[in-house]
Amino acid sequence: MTPEANILYQQACTLEYQKDLQGAANKILEALKLSGDEPMLYTKLAGIYSDMFKFEEAVAAYEKVIELRPNDAFVFISLGNIYETSGQYQKALDAYTNALKIFPEYKFNYFNIANVQYQLKDYKNAIENYNMFLGTYAQHNDARRNLAGTYLADNNPEKAASEYEIIYNKNPQTFEDFVKYGTALFEIKNYYKASEMLQKAVEKDPENTAVHVSLALSYQELEKNQLAQAQYEIVFQQKPNLHSLRFDYGNLLADMEKNTEALEQYKKYIEFYPKDGRAYKNSGLIYKRLKNYESAVENYEKAIALNTVDADLKKDLANCYHMLKDYPNAIKYYDEVLAVDKNDYDVKVNKGIALHAMQKYEDAIRIYNDVLTVQASDVVENNLTEALIAQGHEDLKLQNYSKATDEFIKAISRGTKDSYAYFGLAKAYRACDINDKATEYYEKAIAMDPENTLYSEDFAEFISETAPSQNIEEQAASMSGELPAVVIGDNISQDNIKKVNDFIAAGDENYKQKNYEASIKNYREALNINPSDEVTLLKIGNIYKIQNDETNAIDFYKKAIFVNPSYADGWFNLGLVYASQQDVKGSKKCFERVLSINPQYAYAYYALGLAYETEENKDEAVKNYNQFVKYTDDTKTAEEVLNKIKKLQK
Repeated sequence: MTPEANILYQQACTLEYQKDLQGAANKILEALKLSGDEPMLYTKLAGIYSDMFKFEEAVAAYEKVIELRPNDAFVFISLGNIYETSGQYQKALDAYTNALKIFPEYKFNYFNIANVQYQLKDYKNAIENYNMFLGTYAQHNDARRNLAGTYLADNNPEKAASEYEIIYNKNPQTFEDFVKYGTALFEIKNYYKASEMLQKAVEKDPENTAVHVSLALSYQELEKNQLAQAQYEIVFQQKPNLHSLRFDYGNLLADMEKNTEALEQYKKYIEFYPKDGRAYKNSGLIYKRLKNYESAVENYEKAIALNTVDADLKKDLANCYHMLKDYPNAIKYYDEVLAVDKNDYDVKVNKGIALHAMQKYEDAIRIYNDVLTVQASDVVENNLTEALIAQGHEDLKLQNYSKATDEFIKAISRGTKDSYAYFGLAKAYRACDINDKATEYYEKAIAMDPENTLYSEDFAEFISETAPSQNIEEQAASMSGELPAVVIGDNISQDNIKKVNDFIAAGDENYKQKNYEASIKNYREALNINPSDEVTLLKIGNIYKIQNDETNAIDFYKKAIFVNPSYADGWFNLGLVYASQQDVKGSKKCFERVLSINPQYAYAYYALGLAYETEENKDEAVKNYNQFVKYTDDTKTAEEVLNKIKKLQK
């Protein structure tokens, strides 16, 4: 460079320092007239033009430098910076790559390359180069942030979350990427930590609807329903037309048992997404819960039209048709489910019940026998017995006496207490002229149900047929009230009552002495005579509960409520066992059943309050605790509950 050009160069540097960029550029241009092959002058000119945002002129100057000094890696890096700043990412990448070839030891260039590769959506190579850079500059915060963002863009949220965690833990006070960090955590289903980060994100940017959405969904996954609902409300305030989210919001409201509100959200969603069968299915679930089976069927049918392979949906639809007593349609869908899974126990049982209701007893009997080879069930056992009795009477009408006899005998051998089976067997034997057997079973039927005049009248007719020598007056005398009194049933019944009471008294005494096995034996002996005594069944269940044998306790509580579906104590004790097993949903159903039977059953309200408190549903917990206080006579517990209510309402 000539002395004159050097003076101009120094003057340009001074003007540049004084922010007179145009003046500085003019001085360099004058110097180039004197020393046109000086790379330093072109380098300075390119830098000044770059600061003036005259990128084309800057590029031209750098290209001149490259002609004069082709192995200067930093010129390529400067050229790359201009291209990157002006959004010409491919040209920037080419420039940075040339610099890398010339000077591979300059690790900072990996950061430049990674940045433009990210812009070009070449995430795989960008990730590789960010990691190359961080291998040398591990504390470089911007590089790690960019790497985390690239992982997120490359659908690798787990690694993104890991990188953001490093940045956050290093300095939480200066951390800014709450949105991206929260999004990555949400994607990997770390909803607890995601909600923490997303909450910080909305505090910084409360108008960011997308963050409110992610936060709502995170709370929903954590079953923090009240918090989730609050976020959804903010979302719809900000963007009322964000209808794609209404399905998730409907699901939340359904979980909160806000059925009307949930249905409203599903309806709005369906207006814009009529081909999404999930909304119809979930609407059907709510209508089914509300026992509005017609509307449930309407929605389920629409859902199935959009998803013909959803077996669970078909089960629900079949059940709704079943509840509507539309048994043909119920069986149609039961059969479709069984075509996919022929061993579905519950569906086979329900199909048997539907066939039973349609008086297709033989088909029902086949199914009942089939399922009982797989799993024992008191309900199915009882249904099988009833179906055998019903089919027996059908065969009586058809004069299939041998078949009817077989069916009645099977029912009786199963221990049925249904006098109609004994009456049917008597008629079958009568039709086959087996008169001694007919007499035996007529007498047993009358002993079991002395008030049933049909039995007495039919037996009287049978006697008149088999005793022709007896005149009408004698027949009338024999049926005027003496015959039922003569049947041993009355005497046996009185003896049995005494035996039952003695067994129960012995069981109660053994219970007091904590001789639990002996007590159970006494109670079972009483049940052998009177199996429909729900109180004794409950007592056995209570002993098993004391012994921590919850399986047997549940079994006997269920038997008690099977015998008497309106037995509130049976439902309550069953609910307590479910609660001890952490089956909150099952326990709530039992306690709600108690209150449907006896709305003043105080401890059912208390138990429901505990269940809702477990679910963090403070409003319902308080509501039920207040009802307990209203109805209880237990003043001490009432005081404790009032204190609990105060804490919940803070």
